[in-house]
Amino acid sequence: MSEIQNLEAMLENGQDNAVLRFALGSAFLKYGKATEAAIHLARAVEFDPAYSAAWKLYGKALEQQDKHSEAVEAYRKGIKAAEKKGDIQAAKEMKVFLKRLRKQR
Repeated sequence: MSEIQNLEAMLENGQDNAVLRFALGSAFLKYGKATEAAIHLARAVEFDPAYSAAWKLYGKALEQQDKHSEAVEAYRKGIKAAEKKGDIQAAKEMKVFLKRLRKQR
């Protein structure tokens, strides 16, 4: 968890941007802390709405919290962002996640 502590120290020192928030969200998700991950990933996509990798992880974090309708919305926005910037692989992955999520419901 020192990874998270290092990233949080950067945030406390005033370095707040999409990449840092993505890194924090990713780290929290890695350690099974979906609630904390979602908070940082939401900020990442606020900073940069075209950040398709952040949308993908944000959807995963929401899914892990059983926030299915919010996850669906995150994946939809992420697919749109990914397609707009030509990030075909991310769009494909989120389409698969979205399809699985809809089947679960």
